[in-house]
Amino acid sequence: MSDVHDDDVDDDEVDDANRVVGGLSRSVLTYLAKQIVEDEESVVVETEERRNSVILRLHVAPSDMGRVIGRRGRVAQAIRSVVRAAGAKEGVEATVDIVD
Repeated sequence: MSDVHDDDVDDDEVDDANRVVGGLSRSVLTYLAKQIVEDEESVVVETEERRNSVILRLHVAPSDMGRVIGRRGRVAQAIRSVVRAAGAKEGVEATVDIVD
């Protein structure tokens, strides 16, 4: 019998190896966008990874663009704030671009 236990493996090492950079941020953005728009099928999030950061590009139907941006860009700013917080939880800087 061996004295090696599963507890000897650092869980952070395992999570880091299998983790998708910006995965939580992307999930949060996708969820928020689908809750706001009328055409959920048109929501597409593209991801571009960089060193310790991720750029998320949000595509929605042209008819839903106003809903996502909001008056004076308030909805867009709220989305960016929440996604940035999700990125901070992952240890990455997440930015959101809303693409038409």
